[in-house]
Amino acid sequence: MDQPLNDKKEDAVKVYLLPNLMTAGNLICGFTAIMNIFNGIMLRREGSPDWEQSIILSLYLILGACFFDLLDGRVARFSGRANAFGREFDSLADIVSFGVAPALLVFNIVLVELQSRIGWGIASLYLVCGALRLARFNVIASMSEDKANKEFTGLPIPAAAGLISSITLWLLTYYYDESIRALEKGTGKYYLAGLMIFCSLMMFSKFQYPSFKNFNWKTEHSIQKFIGICIVLCFTILFYKIMLAIIFIFYLFYGFFRPFISKALRQEIEEDESEV
Repeated sequence: MDQPLNDKKEDAVKVYLLPNLMTAGNLICGFTAIMNIFNGIMLRREGSPDWEQSIILSLYLILGACFFDLLDGRVARFSGRANAFGREFDSLADIVSFGVAPALLVFNIVLVELQSRIGWGIASLYLVCGALRLARFNVIASMSEDKANKEFTGLPIPAAAGLISSITLWLLTYYYDESIRALEKGTGKYYLAGLMIFCSLMMFSKFQYPSFKNFNWKTEHSIQKFIGICIVLCFTILFYKIMLAIIFIFYLFYGFFRPFISKALRQEIEEDESEV
């Protein structure tokens, strides 16, 4: 009886190379984003015009962290190397890349312009709700890994960070060709402040979001769906600034309308047909 238990404990702490490399990529992107934010702050204080580019680069790095986060779990499941260590490592990376980095980014772009300490409070609310969201996910996963893999309770923090970053990137383009100073002077700062509060509440809400973790190399779908995905991919590549925002917005609102979608359609959208 002791041997199987010991084997299970040893497997839980194994460090599998490929999935954890993806998680490390997520963490490095988040850390580099934070470094660029601080670099932008210092350049701004020195009066250098290059400070905006450092801030904009941090937006791309947060979106890059979303890409690595999308890959790590799928690589782990495809290779049969998912374990408790990977889940905890992923959560630690997520709080840096999708908690600290977006909060610090939006605070230094627009929230700092708000009166009193309102901006500081909004950024802190987002960070705390994100940490609570990750803690809740880990508790659920430890009790039922199948349930945690099938759907999420509350908006996932990578989706919240991706939504904030993609909309910020789109607003920067909308406000005179990626000018942060124009964004600060316009109403965009209020949009971002409201968006950050909304994402904070959604992360710790009871809305159910699909994980789409059933999509892998064995996923089978009709030729029509394949063509549709290719079209969306092409548009995303050509118009990534607006398409990324649309994709994250669609995912956000999908959680609202999901309870009203028929079971058959929901299964068609979310699940791998090869496993149904």
